[in-house]
Amino acid sequence: MKVSVDADLCTGHGRCYAVAAQVYTPDGEGYNVARGGVIDVPAGHEEEALRGLRSCPEGALARLDQPAATSR
Repeated sequence: MKVSVDADLCTGHGRCYAVAAQVYTPDGEGYNVARGGVIDVPAGHEEEALRGLRSCPEGALARLDQPAATSR
């Protein structure tokens, strides 16, 4: 799973790393250290990454690789 961090939208609220510290890390100014880049989420931390993604009030985090849809 990959998550992008939009450099323009990230304002440093820190909610992502407050709820998902194993995935998101702050820089010295409180922004996501991966701001403007992509995070490769470690195996087993996908749910935590999604929790952090959903917690961002600006929507600065986006999942890049969506799971395949299943047909019925």
